[in-house]
Amino acid sequence: MRRGQAWRILLVVAIVVVSLVTIWQMWPPKLGLDLKGGIDVVLEAQDTPDHKVTSDDMDRTKLALERRVNKFGLAEAVILREGERRLRVQLPSVTDRQEAMEIIGRTAMLIFKDPDGQIVLTGSHLKDAEAGYSNSGGPAVFLKFNSEGAKLFEKATERLSKEVSRDDRVISIYLDDELVSDPAVQYGQPISGGNAEITGVGSMERAKNIALLLKTGALPVRVQVISDSFVDPTLGMDSIVRSTRAGIIGLILVLLFMFVFYKISGLIADLALCVYVIILLGALMNFKATLTLPGIAGLILSVGMAVDANVIIFERIKEERASGKRIRAAIDAGFSRAFTAILDSNITTLITAGVLLYFGTGPIKGFAITLSTGILCSMFTAIFLTRLLLTWVVDRNPERYGKYFDA
Repeated sequence: MRRGQAWRILLVVAIVVVSLVTIWQMWPPKLGLDLKGGIDVVLEAQDTPDHKVTSDDMDRTKLALERRVNKFGLAEAVILREGERRLRVQLPSVTDRQEAMEIIGRTAMLIFKDPDGQIVLTGSHLKDAEAGYSNSGGPAVFLKFNSEGAKLFEKATERLSKEVSRDDRVISIYLDDELVSDPAVQYGQPISGGNAEITGVGSMERAKNIALLLKTGALPVRVQVISDSFVDPTLGMDSIVRSTRAGIIGLILVLLFMFVFYKISGLIADLALCVYVIILLGALMNFKATLTLPGIAGLILSVGMAVDANVIIFERIKEERASGKRIRAAIDAGFSRAFTAILDSNITTLITAGVLLYFGTGPIKGFAITLSTGILCSMFTAIFLTRLLLTWVVDRNPERYGKYFDA
């Protein structure tokens, strides 16, 4: 075995191992509303004495909620406007109602106040927020302000750090009018650099939720939960079983077809296809993709496209053999000729998937994600792995295996 081939095989083995570990750790996958159900929440925007809710407010609130649920890992969430000031939010595979309510219902208005009750700075000055552990060991939210916020914060802490009494050095931090922390500035030590932390938040899970809320931005208006209920799956377990069965039967038929028609090369393609399935599932698990019935359809379609790439390659190799080339030269020329056709067809499909991903919602996005991920994985296995295995086998005995590629 050549040294280059050994390194390539080790790379494939490493990718397969990582994919298998990811599948093992994160199985089963998240299922969408159509397969598992979830929570249905109706929110209503509230007027305030200073502001009356407008249509633009509702559009911006919808966008803010979409950012939140996507950061929350709910890629198949559905958010719809109902009437002038209501939004319906459907969260797939969510069973913790309290956690869901905290994520989507809070306005995430962050305010820092000095001991006199004056606002020092607000969430609008926030650049980033991350959950972690403070020096004391407890969960905390670490904040980073923009340039304006850093200047305001440094100016406020410089003023407060001169006070002798601790109570006169406190900066109270409020989230949606709820006091979450009241740290004191150290005497004679103003805080520069635009960094701060919120301690006393309780659990690390709550710290992560607060950081998520602050990063995705405050809702433009206050919202109130009008109703919430669990939604039954529209398709259910029967559809999962049928779809899985169809996928397995289709995969077996494809494997048999490739072996019967292409012999040794078909067997290599079958091995590459099995590796493709493992890598694809590992990638989807790593992306925390939510699986819907259209998503399963995208997976099955991508398997067909993976096989199609191998068929094109093998037919090109046969053509090269028919022109009189030796088997090793025929393999190299066959892959080179097939590459353009495979690349063109996959790029056009990726463009279509990109359009669906950009303009689609809910399950349509799920279909686009699984299809595009499958295409990228299939290009790797068809062009890289199949060629690697094919050349490794042929190099062992060119005369013996070369006859399998004769037209």
